[in-house]
Amino acid sequence: MDALILDNIRKSFGSVRAVDGVSAQVPPGCVYGLLGPNGAGKTTTIRMIMNIIRPDSGRIQILDTASATEARRRTGYMPEERGLYPKMTLRGVLTYLGGIAGVRRDALERAIPQWLDRMGLKDWARRKVEELSKGMQQKAQFIACVLHEPELLILDEPFAGLDPINQDVLQDLILAMRQAGKTIILSTHNMAQAERLCDGLLLINRGRKVLDGPLQDIRARYHTNVVSLEADGATDFIAALPMVERVGQAGKRLEITLNAGASSQDLLAALVHRVHVRVFEEKSPTLHEIFVRLVGSDHGQDSQSRVA
Repeated sequence: MDALILDNIRKSFGSVRAVDGVSAQVPPGCVYGLLGPNGAGKTTTIRMIMNIIRPDSGRIQILDTASATEARRRTGYMPEERGLYPKMTLRGVLTYLGGIAGVRRDALERAIPQWLDRMGLKDWARRKVEELSKGMQQKAQFIACVLHEPELLILDEPFAGLDPINQDVLQDLILAMRQAGKTIILSTHNMAQAERLCDGLLLINRGRKVLDGPLQDIRARYHTNVVSLEADGATDFIAALPMVERVGQAGKRLEITLNAGASSQDLLAALVHRVHVRVFEEKSPTLHEIFVRLVGSDHGQDSQSRVA
């Protein structure tokens, strides 16, 4: 059973089509990225998943739930806009939010100190939320969304405001939860973090799905046809080889782009008798490179008519 199914969901606000026929299937026990440029429709999609707004059409299935109430009980949501009460103490607001999520008071009294200690917030438990830094509030918001031990976590820009050390702390927590069988939907602008964390992803642009699936399959689909070479001996001849489109320099290595249809093995066969090959690597595209290739033409365009 998939942890989340989006089946041709659509949402418009007036004349603006925010989400336009998006479908995806998220398997259980994985970290699944929800990616796209500003205004792509990511936050609108998340709000529909959380039943904050209803889709105009299409179907959303969360785990094997039969009702919105059950889905909320089994889902943890960390919104991009933080929902902590600034005049309450940190422990007080976590107790309140945990109670709303259905956690018993005695369970909260055990869990909250453990989470505060784990997140480096133990000494701030009796301080008002407004006294906490932005990064501290971010960590507190994460605690609030996991106190009821949800099976599905939806994290909207969870790394915003965190310094590198606390980003690593949160990344480790996300991976530990995946190891424990949880499913995590991660919306982030940070391609490097998404690449480290995500098993699969859904990329949307202008409200429409651009691609989805396992990250490994996506990389294979958008291979760069580039070989990284480090070799001893004269390499000037490489640019003239029939399978080579161009040659660039990256430190001590050559970055060799092959012609369409050319094989890296053909290149290797042409090299082995003329130079001593130290490193020969086929380069996989980074998630950033794939992102730019697919949506880069829209980047920087006027987005006043778009929504999140």
